[in-house]
Amino acid sequence: MKLLPRLCAIAALALAGTAFAQTTPQIAPPRTLDELKAETQRRADHNLYPVLGLRSADAQEALAAIDSLDRDAWAAAWSRIGDRYMTAAGKTRGKPAEEAFLMAWRYYSFARWPVPNSPGKEKAYRQALTAFRAYARMLDPPLEILRIPFEGKEIVGYLRLPKQARPVPLVLTISALDTRKEDMLLEGAAFLAKGIGVFAVDMPGTGEAPIKIDVGAERMFSAVLDALAKRPEIDRNRIVVRGVSWSGYWAAKLGIVEAARLKGAVVQGGPADFYFSADWQGKALGTREYLFDLFPARASVYGVATLDEFLAYGPRMSLKEEGLIDKPSAPMLLINGEKDSQVPIVDLDILLHHGSPKEAWVNPAGFHTGGSAEFPGDRIFETVVLPWIVRHATAK
Repeated sequence: MKLLPRLCAIAALALAGTAFAQTTPQIAPPRTLDELKAETQRRADHNLYPVLGLRSADAQEALAAIDSLDRDAWAAAWSRIGDRYMTAAGKTRGKPAEEAFLMAWRYYSFARWPVPNSPGKEKAYRQALTAFRAYARMLDPPLEILRIPFEGKEIVGYLRLPKQARPVPLVLTISALDTRKEDMLLEGAAFLAKGIGVFAVDMPGTGEAPIKIDVGAERMFSAVLDALAKRPEIDRNRIVVRGVSWSGYWAAKLGIVEAARLKGAVVQGGPADFYFSADWQGKALGTREYLFDLFPARASVYGVATLDEFLAYGPRMSLKEEGLIDKPSAPMLLINGEKDSQVPIVDLDILLHHGSPKEAWVNPAGFHTGGSAEFPGDRIFETVVLPWIVRHATAK
């Protein structure tokens, strides 16, 4: 696999819209409790999304305490593990405390996953923020919490800058449907070693974002770019945006509407057009690639409750419907797996063959965001994403 220029023949992307049979949209029945426990433990044992960084023995303990599919029961079981790490962090200092706070965040964050849609999950999310910020206070280089005024509210984001001479290039990295800016900040540490700063922010409809997803919601990120441009330690002319999964949509959109202010955009597994159709959602809402509660998570970012509301809301967001697909863009890297059951690979093809020339990396054996046994997510990041961003962010 390699980077493919726009005009290159790419058989792996030869998908037509007719390849997707029309189906009646429906919400898939959830996994049974036993199925959910088994699949969660399997993912914990193999460090697979979304059970990343959790210890197998801790997962086994938490799952043994869950006796129903009740969301608060789920939150309570994982939060108890988080509580234990928080207590341990308070009894030590230095690196052991830092590691314990980080582990506490991981368990609280998984307790609220994929979306804090019950009292217990809401509490877990607040605890996750507390644990992460305790961990962040120990980071070197330090983390700065930026609060950017926005339409009577505020955008909350995390900024970390390397210790190199100023001003430095920067990656604006956006959380996805069920990740949060904390996840993105952690992964962004790899950029610091390359002399590149990181600003992590929640996408609309998630985390601490001040607005839901809607047409025009990219104005939130434009406000972020405005604020970053005022920081003398950041090179405003060398900013790259990165989005993974749902936030790939925002990276693609910003690559077009903010082309003049961006050195590049990485769109990994992001929606663009067909994703928003009822035809695709009729397939995608039944995927078992997602662990559980896919429809509640997708509906929450729009602020809708019913399937009919959800299906009516989405098509307005299509980049084709908004008249953006053929417009020029900043340099763009498109990534996904041909077997993605959450975001259609045809959306990558649509982006690739419209507007400005782009590059693509496609894994024929890959699933959502391109991952497979041969190319897990960390390998894609290290060998594809990181070098591309370094090249574009550091170019004069």
